[in-house]
Amino acid sequence: MHGNDIIARFAFRNHDVRGELVRLQESYRALIANHDYPLGVQKLLGELMAVTSLLTATLKFEGHINVQIQGDGPLNYATVNGNHDQALRGVARLVDTPKDESFLGLVGEGAYLVITLSPEHGEEYQGVVGIEGDSLASTIEAYFLQSEQLPTRVWLFADPGSGQAAGFFLQVLPASDQETEGFDHLSTLAETLTAEEMYQLSTEEVLHRLYHEEDVELYPEQAIRFFCGCSRERTATALRSVPMDELREIIAEEGELRLTCDYCLTDYVYTAFDVDALNAHEAPSQPQ
Repeated sequence: MHGNDIIARFAFRNHDVRGELVRLQESYRALIANHDYPLGVQKLLGELMAVTSLLTATLKFEGHINVQIQGDGPLNYATVNGNHDQALRGVARLVDTPKDESFLGLVGEGAYLVITLSPEHGEEYQGVVGIEGDSLASTIEAYFLQSEQLPTRVWLFADPGSGQAAGFFLQVLPASDQETEGFDHLSTLAETLTAEEMYQLSTEEVLHRLYHEEDVELYPEQAIRFFCGCSRERTATALRSVPMDELREIIAEEGELRLTCDYCLTDYVYTAFDVDALNAHEAPSQPQ
């Protein structure tokens, strides 16, 4: 049985081309769980999660990557964050109910993609590209061609009904002479990939189906997980930066102070006693 939340890297010994395959299930389901997203937004988040994992696997440093869409359509913001350990989280925000749940119908024609790389040691890098074509995959391809001049192909799949998402990535190696003939051949073969194959077949089976006549080196798979990172301790730290008078005023009006995590929708509730404990730098009570 192959893993349902994995990413695998591979390379062609007879071509200067590398590739990756990602498959998401439990992590994708956790990302959209409890959120009342329209199906089109759920699908886009699955694709965004898959491509963030693919890009995270290309990092040559320990740190984080953020892939973000900012649009002028009903969906004005969608983002997925990942790190070198393949811990992912994401969220989307709508300003209106979409009438057209296609990619451009959601994000609008004036949308753009922002990719931010944040190494634990070193300077942050941010790249921005306008939405290209009518899909997230074509926009990612345009980003690599613009920012790194590397021929890249991306295939993305997401099915909110079954809670599965997947992605396939091919790219000419940076140090190569950009042999487009071999790359074009490998890309043409990948065009035959179906969502069902990506969801149901193992990595080895997918690669054999596509490239049984090629010399492919497959590297060990890496597990992927949804990890929000929120905690009561983090909310307490944030609240300590707010004047106590403001916190007490909120509790006096509302009866409690409630903070909700955007990513996992966990509620952290603070009473007047908890706020006084924050002021004394004591440990607040447990989540309610």
